[in-house]
Amino acid sequence: MHGDAKYLVRFLGGADKRFMIPVYQRNYAWKIPQCKKLYDDLIKVIKMNRENHFLGSIVSVYNPDSYAQEYLIIDGQQRLTTISLLLLALYHSIKQGVVKSNNNQLAQKIYEEYLIDKYQSDETKIKLKPIRQDNYAFQTLFETNKEHIESSDITMNYEYFKTRIQWGEIAPDDLFDSICRIIIVDITLNHEDNPQLIFESLNSTGLDLEEGDKIRNYIFMGITPKKQTLYYKKYWSVIEQYTRYHVSDFLRHYLSVKQQKIPAIRKVYTAFKEYAELESDTEMILKDMEQYAKWYEKILFAKTHSKKINDALTRWKKLDFSVSIPFLLEIFDIWTQNILTDKEVIEILEYIESYLFRRMICDLPTNALNKIFISLDKEIVRLDGTRKQYVKKLKYIFENKKEKMQFPSDTMFLECLTTKNIYAMSSKAKQYILERLENGNNMECKNIYDMLEKGICSIEHVMPQQLTPAWKIALGQNWKEIHDIWLHRLANLTLTAYNGYYSNKTFSEKRDMEKIGLKESGFRINQMIAQKQQWTLKEMEERNEELKKTALQLWTFTKSNYEPTKKVLTYYTLEDEHCFTGKNIIKFQFQGVEQTVKTWADFFQKVLVMLHETDKTVLNQLTESNNKEELSAYVARNKEYFQKRHCCAISENIYVSTNTSTQHKINILKRFFHLYHIEINELIFYLKED
Repeated sequence: MHGDAKYLVRFLGGADKRFMIPVYQRNYAWKIPQCKKLYDDLIKVIKMNRENHFLGSIVSVYNPDSYAQEYLIIDGQQRLTTISLLLLALYHSIKQGVVKSNNNQLAQKIYEEYLIDKYQSDETKIKLKPIRQDNYAFQTLFETNKEHIESSDITMNYEYFKTRIQWGEIAPDDLFDSICRIIIVDITLNHEDNPQLIFESLNSTGLDLEEGDKIRNYIFMGITPKKQTLYYKKYWSVIEQYTRYHVSDFLRHYLSVKQQKIPAIRKVYTAFKEYAELESDTEMILKDMEQYAKWYEKILFAKTHSKKINDALTRWKKLDFSVSIPFLLEIFDIWTQNILTDKEVIEILEYIESYLFRRMICDLPTNALNKIFISLDKEIVRLDGTRKQYVKKLKYIFENKKEKMQFPSDTMFLECLTTKNIYAMSSKAKQYILERLENGNNMECKNIYDMLEKGICSIEHVMPQQLTPAWKIALGQNWKEIHDIWLHRLANLTLTAYNGYYSNKTFSEKRDMEKIGLKESGFRINQMIAQKQQWTLKEMEERNEELKKTALQLWTFTKSNYEPTKKVLTYYTLEDEHCFTGKNIIKFQFQGVEQTVKTWADFFQKVLVMLHETDKTVLNQLTESNNKEELSAYVARNKEYFQKRHCCAISENIYVSTNTSTQHKINILKRFFHLYHIEINELIFYLKED
């Protein structure tokens, strides 16, 4: 195996060269977003006067049985095919007079040097030979008398490049110059090398790089060696220390704040590249990341100057509410700017804690929380354009959350707290609840978490899990029903260091045991229980009422007296299980763009147009499908399929049916998003208030 860095045009150039994609390779799979990125990069090469642009490696093996210089492409077919499509699009654009080159020979040079062997017959003259249908689609692009395969990625990307060239963002001569600056690593295998094993090794090492590792490499490979040393020590190593070397997790939250959407775990690197390309100053990005990493450490490890804030953060961490980290990062940013006081930060943290805990008790879905916390600060600012009265506005927004996003009312919360099987909850949740009930907001606190984890104390069922005859008599004739209903409820649970001694003894024995009975307990939570003469349904109901009063003090829902100058719109995503029939839509946000709409059909059309722009093969392929039971039943090449009505135009020759109900349109959009591999919560839409 031999590898050399060389210019791509040197690899492609030569009259008798051939590039074959082996049959075991997958089909060509690049989409328009990848082509857009490549084209944008080539523009930057010229505008920023870069000497070269590294595209990656191409691994090939020479075929000695061919009359020409034929190479089997083991790895790199996506890059090689895409560059060939770009060169072909540039050739046709010049040849057809769409753009004008200062070099009269440029078009012919591109065609004869890099795309064909002019001395061969029409059947064999094209240098690149993709596999299966890709090859047929590629060949039709060379022939003016053949209809293009519109549903192929090959055709779509070729048409995309032609469109970009026609826009004139860069002169054709400069575009070719930029292509000439592309560098690859040309890896040529020897006959004794096993191409399949090498291909598998290149594409499946078994130990993928962390997203943080990729981002580090991306940042530092783009700067000079001197700056690499300086920035690594000044910023990156500090970020690693703040995040305890969990840089990937931190960067996911950081990008959520910056981009207002949560990147998928395996797409953090891609999301960072998109973000970084909007910023020209690498040091400013690193400096900003370092500051956020500092707050990240304070949040995760409760390391602020305020004991009350640290206590709130410790409780927050016990419940594993990491979904709120992006909002907490913004709170710490605002706090650092002295827009919020320590007291206000404490109030915010406690209010968020109440919101999340109440939802947990009421079994409300967690999938709505991402959307809430990502946009919460923006919602607050949107009310009047400022961060004044921040806490009041925060409470006002939560008051107006509905359905899956709601802040459970006192009535709903207490009812669920009463009836919930607390004992079946996670260990952390049980520890959290009993710690709060034991310590409350007292200055003198016991470390309940530590005591439970070390086994110093445990959770005790006052009415035991196994009833003795004495317990059955004490509970009365309905003992079985009482036991079934109340056993694992909060009213029957407490803390003790003597669980093994208590076992299933009678209540009076548990209460009065010498030195270790409930009367002698050092836990506050046992004081009320120890005053009871017996432990029956009546006593459990009484304790339940006392616990409800305590719960309302610990997990408050105080209403805001804030009055906005304009009505706040309710927003939803496709993720929300909501009935939209009879509702009126106003606007939507998707891919960073906000658009107003008049009807659901208008909304449906505009969203599909935007989806189509990301990947034009999806709808084209659906129009050619014979399976009319699937989404293809809603897509056609002409209006006549839908009897010229109840349809909307997505492109010049693609129409989609709109002869469906509002709810059906929502369901169809969900299925389309799945086809385009886009998260359904990325589409946000706003409704008129009733």
